[in-house]
Amino acid sequence: MNFIKKVFSKEKRNNILYIVIDSARYDAAIRAKTPNMDNFGKWEKRWSFSSWTFPSHHTYLMGMMPHTNPQGVFASEVYKKDFVKWVERSGIDDVAFKNFVPHLSLTKFLKKYNYETNAMVSMPVLNPLTNFNTAFDSFELMDNHNDFAGMIEKIDFSGENPKFYLLNLGEAHYPYRLHGEPDVPILHGVHGVFKHLDDFVAEGEFREESDKFFNMEQMKKMQNKQVECIEYIDNLIGKLFEKCPKNTWIIITSDHGELFGEGGFFGHGPIFHEKVFEIPFMEGKM
Repeated sequence: MNFIKKVFSKEKRNNILYIVIDSARYDAAIRAKTPNMDNFGKWEKRWSFSSWTFPSHHTYLMGMMPHTNPQGVFASEVYKKDFVKWVERSGIDDVAFKNFVPHLSLTKFLKKYNYETNAMVSMPVLNPLTNFNTAFDSFELMDNHNDFAGMIEKIDFSGENPKFYLLNLGEAHYPYRLHGEPDVPILHGVHGVFKHLDDFVAEGEFREESDKFFNMEQMKKMQNKQVECIEYIDNLIGKLFEKCPKNTWIIITSDHGELFGEGGFFGHGPIFHEKVFEIPFMEGKM
């Protein structure tokens, strides 16, 4: 009897596809024409735990989602509801939440239930040599920051064990351009800053050099470009959905928003503004 229950439980487990559209702010997702995602679910406004990529993704790999910002409740109640949702997401009725501790790792938790864990990322700050690469069976930094199409080609749901895929998409991240489009000034994130920092340090002193700050006309154009990039992603997501078995739970969200002139800010990172924390979210089963 126990053997029969164990086999049945394994067969009903869901594949899990976790799609993070890097830098996509909530109102950009609402503006974009996204028929494939609209057919799958409805965008919900949520809030990121962080204003930049690395810590935000670490939070997601703890098993947590962008939060709903409820008032009048204790944070512990929000966390409990979030973690209990993994019963539905995974399709495993007998989830033991003590398996999340002491590591607080979604990948290690899923591996205890025989999941194959995979990641494909666009942002170099998430590269496989960082401590973000924990308990993944496969982990790849894509050659280009806007290669969602290449990720789709590599995704494979075959085999006996359920699959977990984390995808970090770079199309909606600065410089918001797709293949063959003209370059814009290079603005480094923290990975690029460290990589090129020696160029700005001479004899122990920092040599300041920066690009001219964007004007509002430039930022408006880039804001519109992000919307176009989300529409491009939606077209590819239609192809990805065709590859997903019916027992696939899909999460689509962002890691943080983006500022396009609000409050005198551009981008994300060391910025405190509500628009950099507002992000889109939807989830459900195929």
